[in-house]
Amino acid sequence: MTDTAKPDTAYTEQLEQLRQLQMLTALSQRVAALDSLEAVIDTLLQAAIQEIGADRGSLFLHDDETGELYTYVSTGLGSRQIRLLDDLGIAGAVFHKATGEIVHDAYADERFHPDVDQQTGYTTASLVCAPIRNAKGTTIGVVEMLNKLEGAFDADDLRLLEGMTSQCAITLEALQRLERTTRDRQREVDFLNLVSDLTSELELTTLLARVVSEATRLLDCDRTTLFLDDEKTGELFSYVVDKLELRELRFPNHLGIAGAVFTSGQSIRIPYAYADLRFNPTFDKQSGYFTRCILCVPIFAKDGRTIGVTQSLNKRGGPFTAEDESRLRAFTAQIASALENAKLFSDVQAVKNYNAAMLESMSNGVITFDEDGRASTCNAAGTRILRRAETELLGRAPEEVFDGSAWLVERIRHVGETRATDVVVDAQLAVDGETVSANVTVLPLLSSEDDQLGTLVMIEDISNEKRVKSTLARYMDPDLADRLLAAGSQDDVLGGNESVATVLFTDVRNFTTLAERIGPQPTVTLLNDYFARMVDCISHQGGMLDKFIGDAIMAVFGLPVASEDDEDRALRSAIAMIRSLWEWNVEREQRGEPAVDMGVGLNTDAVVAGNIGSPKRMDYTIIGDGVNLAARLESACKRYGARILLSELTHAKLKGVYRLREIDRVIVKGKTKPVAVFECLDFHDATSFPNLMETLGAFNEGLLRYRERDFDRAREWFEQALKANPGDRVSALYRDQTLALKESPPPQDWAGISVLAEK
Repeated sequence: MTDTAKPDTAYTEQLEQLRQLQMLTALSQRVAALDSLEAVIDTLLQAAIQEIGADRGSLFLHDDETGELYTYVSTGLGSRQIRLLDDLGIAGAVFHKATGEIVHDAYADERFHPDVDQQTGYTTASLVCAPIRNAKGTTIGVVEMLNKLEGAFDADDLRLLEGMTSQCAITLEALQRLERTTRDRQREVDFLNLVSDLTSELELTTLLARVVSEATRLLDCDRTTLFLDDEKTGELFSYVVDKLELRELRFPNHLGIAGAVFTSGQSIRIPYAYADLRFNPTFDKQSGYFTRCILCVPIFAKDGRTIGVTQSLNKRGGPFTAEDESRLRAFTAQIASALENAKLFSDVQAVKNYNAAMLESMSNGVITFDEDGRASTCNAAGTRILRRAETELLGRAPEEVFDGSAWLVERIRHVGETRATDVVVDAQLAVDGETVSANVTVLPLLSSEDDQLGTLVMIEDISNEKRVKSTLARYMDPDLADRLLAAGSQDDVLGGNESVATVLFTDVRNFTTLAERIGPQPTVTLLNDYFARMVDCISHQGGMLDKFIGDAIMAVFGLPVASEDDEDRALRSAIAMIRSLWEWNVEREQRGEPAVDMGVGLNTDAVVAGNIGSPKRMDYTIIGDGVNLAARLESACKRYGARILLSELTHAKLKGVYRLREIDRVIVKGKTKPVAVFECLDFHDATSFPNLMETLGAFNEGLLRYRERDFDRAREWFEQALKANPGDRVSALYRDQTLALKESPPPQDWAGISVLAEK
């Protein structure tokens, strides 16, 4: 080369250096104007490829958090990251040595990994690799140029590549830091959004599934399980999916790694599970799973109580780190409130379901109204009683729910104002154009702070009970029907008790002859009409009909509940029966039907009252001597020509004033002590019994002389009584008796006592 050529070459080199400086300056300005790391990398690579004459290139930045080198690769679906450990390959060697290298035969270098070539189908022949240093000289990445198009890579190429990366290092580091900050911020936003999303979930099983899923993703581990404490049983429980079915897992809260963390409140990190004595391999043996490493952290409530633990297994790429523990603790701390709320919601839901099941099983209707006065719930019994679907009731005001029952609407309003319970017994509810008999209770609904929450209406439908009672009352006394319906068992029904009561017997005179005269069907009609009148008289005075015996009636006063004037009630009933009979006879005579006559016997004594029979068939009745005497007195009415006869036992307890006369002292068959018999005449008027007072005065004088054995004077008084009332059969009976005793005097021990031998 001549001396003239040397200056030309030097000049050319100077021009090239100047061009390169201008290029580097322009590149630095162009890169500084970009706002994304991916754009800077792409711009730098394109400039380097062009300046160095390479086929393609790659730029890797270092991720200090993961210890990896990463880059961006454009694809048809956008860009994606490629990551590799920072100590692998030629790029890793250049990064750690911070010295550039030229490799002329890539496949001959043992550090080269052909995996990328195999994945992409590209063949790397040669490469030049330079470190990327920041202003402090710290290596922040590497850049590679592959396969020079003309010739081989040389030192000039390496220097140029280092110069280009040096110009862009500040921008690369700044954008990398910005990208990391943006990523961290986005991670925080995502974390907060996740926590916010999780805290809005109240279904416990769903929340647990989402928490373990997010924790597993957050820690990049194989699986995570969250255990909550059941304070009632002292167990840790969770839900796991086993063969597509949700299964509950439980164990004592002091066992295993989870139990140790729960009881101590301290986190545990175990790099090798089988080397730790606290690890229980039973679950691995049962499931076939191999636990390599464990991270378990406690979950604390707001008040500091440990409410559960979160346990993660088998982190990918190595054991769990302190950073993993910190992230998991932060995550569980954020969702602890959500877990506690979900558990509380689950408990409340269980109580709600229990209450709902209880309400649905109730036979009483229950309707609740909220604080705005709208129906909020109604159980099945309520819809049945009101005969409306639940959808027709919910959201309605009381006046719409109980349309036609204004009294109940007013009581609901009153209870809401006064907060006092209101009870209505045997009320009438208007339902669907009909009437329902019910016991209604209206209660205020109050919170634990005594705030008004609404009103509850409970309806007990007693329509069937009333129908049964009404039916029974046709066959027995209504009071007895009440007792039978109230009895809880057969033991409560069968049996009897001794009580003092007044027994009433009635009988139709000459019924057999009357029945033969009018025929069977008219006889039934006659008895029905007769019984209807007589039973009304008994019921009006509070008596209890015991039974019908053919044409006879047996009733009792003082049972099942005694009154102070039962004897008067019985006598007033007998008087009313005779008067009602006479009124009926007037109607019968007008229709050309024969008249009916009757007699009544009354006696007060101790009787045994109760249900007699078997559990399958029973009869409520009264038995005893007191009953027999009443029956005898009823029969004696025919002998004395009387209609109402009562014993001295009844007479002694009368509180009212009646027109009575003693007509005899009798001994009933089987007894030795005589009983005085009285006739009641209060049903008579001046027409049916003329000169009543004169007749009674003469009769009483005659009876006195009769018992003194002064038969002549007795007969005179009886004659005088008959002169006042010729129809007085008792006076006529004694007049004839005095004549007979005058002709055949009685023995010395005679006391004027009659014997009733037969009923």
